[in-house]
Amino acid sequence: MRQIFSAIAALSLIGTTVNAFAHITLADRTAPAGTHYKVVLRVPHGCNGSATTALHVKIPEGVIGIKPMPKTGWKLETKDGEYVKGYEYHGQTLTHGVSEIIWSAGYLPDAWFDEFSFMVMLPDAPAGTKIYFPVIQVCEKGVTRWIEIPAEGKDAHDYDAPAPGLTLSAASH
Repeated sequence: MRQIFSAIAALSLIGTTVNAFAHITLADRTAPAGTHYKVVLRVPHGCNGSATTALHVKIPEGVIGIKPMPKTGWKLETKDGEYVKGYEYHGQTLTHGVSEIIWSAGYLPDAWFDEFSFMVMLPDAPAGTKIYFPVIQVCEKGVTRWIEIPAEGKDAHDYDAPAPGLTLSAASH
């Protein structure tokens, strides 16, 4: 009987692990407010068995100083936009900057995973503030929009296609 319960527990743990890797997520889900942070997006699969060919990442307001990392075999481009307000960055007031990063013309088979990264300066916001990086995953056949941002009192597990989220910790300066 104990072996049956152990097997059931192991299977439920496997199910939980698979679910945890079913979405595009951040490698590190917490970071100090007001610091430079390397965003690493983990892409664990394609769209319903189809290979990933592009990723579009929306940069949230208040996240500035964007520097994407090129990937061999992928085209990299950025789109700029106006900020709602100005942000101080290295002695300058920034009023516009990168609002979207696009990796395209690549090929990531559904059975493989990869990571896409970029550097940012996080806002100097209170500990516990959540920041979301909505991602649109384009595949050979289909698109998955990882853009759902949890409503108050909910978390990413309540959604089918949650945006990758980061929780700010206390500033380290």
